[in-house]
Parts: sequence; C-alpha cells; structure tokens
Amino acid sequence: MNRILDIGEQPARLNVENGLLRVRIGNGADISIPLPEIAAIVVSHHQVSFSHAVLAGLATNGGAYVACDERHMPVGMMLPLSGNTVQTERIAAQARASLPTKKQTWKHVVRMKLRNQAWALSLTTGHNHGLEAMSGEVRSGDPDNIEGKAARKYWRALFASGGFTRDPQAKGVNGWLNYGYAVVRAIMGRAVCAAGLHPSLGLHHHNRYDAFCLVSDLMEPYRPLVDIGVAGLVVEHGMDRDLDKELKRALLTHLNQDVLVDGQRRELFSLAARTAQTLADVFLGKRTRAFLPRFEGMAG
Repeated sequence: MNRILDIGEQPARLNVENGLLRVRIGNGADISIPLPEIAAIVVSHHQVSFSHAVLAGLATNGGAYVACDERHMPVGMMLPLSGNTVQTERIAAQARASLPTKKQTWKHVVRMKLRNQAWALSLTTGHNHGLEAMSGEVRSGDPDNIEGKAARKYWRALFASGGFTRDPQAKGVNGWLNYGYAVVRAIMGRAVCAAGLHPSLGLHHHNRYDAFCLVSDLMEPYRPLVDIGVAGLVVEHGMDRDLDKELKRALLTHLNQDVLVDGQRRELFSLAARTAQTLADVFLGKRTRAFLPRFEGMAG
C-alpha cells in the first residue's frame, strides 16, 4: 500500500514505535501507520518535530520525506540512500551515459509531456490546441525549445477564463499546482532511488540548486495529471482560494486514482517505477528507450 501523508494544517509530532509511525496532530490522539505503507511524508507546517528514528525508518522502507515552504514548494527532500542491490553498477552506467543518449531521452520526455498536455487540454477544453502536432516537432535535446513554446499555449488554454500565468512564487492556483507537483516529485524520487539511479545526474536539468535533477526530468510527462486535477478544482472553487486541507485532500484523492495507459488501469506509483527502471536499462545498454506513459483517461 502506498500512502502519502500530508502535514500542513497543524503542528505535529512524529515518532516510531514497534515499526509504526506514530503521528500526533495538534493535541489530538496518536495515529499509527505501518512504515512500509508510507510512500512519502509531505510537510509544510513550520511546527513539526520528529525523531531520528522517523527518518531512518522511512528511508529503510523506501519512503521519501519532503519539506515544503509556505508556498508548498519543495525546499528539501530526503530519499533512500540505497534502493537497489546493483546500485553501484547502475550509477556508474548513468554517469557514463553519452550526450546523444541523454539528448534522445530528453526528446522522448518532452514529446510525451506535450502529448499528455494535449490529452489534458482535450479532456478539460475539448481541444488539444495544437500541442499534439507540436510534439512531433521536438528534436534531439529540444534545441528549438518546443517545450517552452508549448507551455505558453498550454497555460493560456487550460485556464482561459482566469488570465492565468504560471508563477511558482504566487498563491491561489499556483500554490495548488506546487503542492501536486511536490507529491509527484516525491513519488518519482522514490522510484529513481529504488531503480538504483542517482537523482542528481540529470538528462537535461542542471540547476546547481536542484539536487534532484533526474527527478525533475522524469516527472515532466506526469505533470498533466496534476494539471487536470487542479483544473477540475478551479471549476468548483475559482482560482484565488489559498491551498487548504480540503483542496489538498482532493488533489491527493485525484492522484491516487488509476490512470488508463495502453488500455489498462495503472497507478501512478507503478508507472513511475517502470519509468525509472527502464531508464536504468537504457543506461546499461539493455534497451534504447525508457518507458514514459501516454495517458488515455482517468480510471478512478
């Protein structure tokens, strides 16, 4: 079982007892959760305390700990140090990966991101606004920045009535998106480490302030899953409401739905794991292309 634990509304204390994570929210009673069931803990409240055993137990069981700021932007993430018995071999192969291999993989990432954005627009607006066609224009390494050009069309179409601009520092809908992406980032980070890859050795992202460049790369085609969930909430609540407990619960419920890929129901966790595992195979020379999902619908 994969559970995302969000702590953002009230102070909390976390500790471990007999293999259980014990959480006390505010002055309430303790909640106990088996550590192997926890995929990630996402924390944005500034008054959360925890023991060393919490981080050690979480990492031992393959979970991630994500610290977010008041805008729900991840400012730190702890991932398992060793998630695969052949990690050394895989990281070595990852570090040796040729530039053409990384550029071709990035082309595949961008193409699938645009195709999934086209799907999201078709689902929410009834039209893909040309993004499907733009995906075919992406070349190795995306030297023409088709990704950026598509993004401008995408955000205008997705939130056409609100004059929306994607700004990670802003509140309202931007905060909702930040939160959803933080959850996906944690899931992908967990998958990358479980596949024996190093999260800092990216394909395209090389931000000196981003210790998880590969995670940032691989989550790109998954972002539209968050976007359609947020678009649905906008219809119900408008665009200016600050992120609260109700909205967080709705986004987590949305991301826990199965997704249709290749005509079959798949959960986000298993898709992310397959993406990371097949990328490891690319680095090892066992295959030429990593698996990236093309979404066909929500199967919740």
